[in-house]
Amino acid sequence: MNSPIEQATSTITKYAQQAPRYTSYPTALKFEAVNDGLLESASENCGADTISLYIHIPFCEELCYYCGCNKIVTRHNEKADHYLSYIEKEMVAKKSLYKDKKVVALHLGGGSPSFLSATQHTYLMYLIKKHFLISSDAEFSIELDPRNVTCEYLEDLNELGYTRVSFGVQDINVDVQQSINRVQSTAHIAKLVFDAKNIGYTSVNLDLIYGLPKQTMEKFRTTVVAVKAMSPDRISLFSYAHLPDRFAAQRKIPLDTLPTPDEKAALHQMAVESFTKTGFEMIGLDHFAKPSDTLAMAKHTHVLHRNFQGYTTHKNSDLLGLGVSAISTIGNAYGQNPKQLKDYYNRLDNDLPLTANGIALSLDDRIRRDVIMSLMCNLYLDKKDIEDKYNINFNGYFCIELTSLKSLMADGIIELSDRYISVPDTSRIYIRAICARFDAYLNKDHHISRYSAAI
Repeated sequence: MNSPIEQATSTITKYAQQAPRYTSYPTALKFEAVNDGLLESASENCGADTISLYIHIPFCEELCYYCGCNKIVTRHNEKADHYLSYIEKEMVAKKSLYKDKKVVALHLGGGSPSFLSATQHTYLMYLIKKHFLISSDAEFSIELDPRNVTCEYLEDLNELGYTRVSFGVQDINVDVQQSINRVQSTAHIAKLVFDAKNIGYTSVNLDLIYGLPKQTMEKFRTTVVAVKAMSPDRISLFSYAHLPDRFAAQRKIPLDTLPTPDEKAALHQMAVESFTKTGFEMIGLDHFAKPSDTLAMAKHTHVLHRNFQGYTTHKNSDLLGLGVSAISTIGNAYGQNPKQLKDYYNRLDNDLPLTANGIALSLDDRIRRDVIMSLMCNLYLDKKDIEDKYNINFNGYFCIELTSLKSLMADGIIELSDRYISVPDTSRIYIRAICARFDAYLNKDHHISRYSAAI
């Protein structure tokens, strides 16, 4: 008879198949080349009254081997000036998507927004306020590479209106940092967290990644302890996605330096237990927040939402993405800008449609999106909510999917009742594999190797 540890390892291996992260459904890999007017039509027919604005800054000064983001490594800061001029061109070109709608959230991601100088940030904020209506209680957030951030830089951003900041920690162990080409000072990050709070930032987030090369339980426990000591308001605990066929830099990471699926799951479980014992609430798949944080409050009031930036409180807003590779969610349509900078510039220079790829959601897409997002955000699904919203019989509509869930129920991963599908906290690590059972595209797709391992 297998021991509890052997049984747990067997279960982890069984469900560690490749699956999407479900920041959207259908996922971005299902987008197709589209004609002009996709987002405009969606905005006219079913667009929201408010906008969450995302601006992608693709530039980084150094290459981190683990990174799967759309990025351009350069030390030529003047490239950002040229880029920002095209951001304004895009603002003008997409005016019809946000005209008369207030911006309730602004988020800068990348790449690294800290590539921009304080002067360039000032100019970008001028453009935003020039072209958009900003709600008086809008949240401004930004992702920063701590290696090139100072207290003065944080003060400048706060004066521009940024009140939420996220720093990439990943791991504090030098061996791990060297293996991913991201060596940075833990003391410096701790000081930045302290400075940000003193300056007046209302929320500080720290990013961690588990499953990195040379990561061990002892090393990662030290990272978790150090992060807890910094007392951030939020923590993101991301799973490293090793996809060397898609991301060339990851080929520099030897496969034999990566933790096995069961070792990776143990790292995740240790971090979860450590953070929750300290008082953080776990949010969805990979976030933690102090009980007073808006994410935690959104969880309890069931208004938590998930989009291409992760978990958010702005459930009823459209998402407008600006910049190379940025994705927009307008009504029941997704649209993505060109992924290559030259193509992005060329389309704006020649007044060509900027939405290169996307998809208009079918009724089936919308039903499945609601099912998957409920599970990703709340770890449970009320079948009646779906039935009432779409006038369907849930058990009949998802007969095949519900049958496939019986094996997960037998393994104690989910709980099924006449009305609910529930995922216990102890099974949170399996949520991507659970959601994949409702993914109509994945279930008929023979190329799932394009996705990362679910665990």
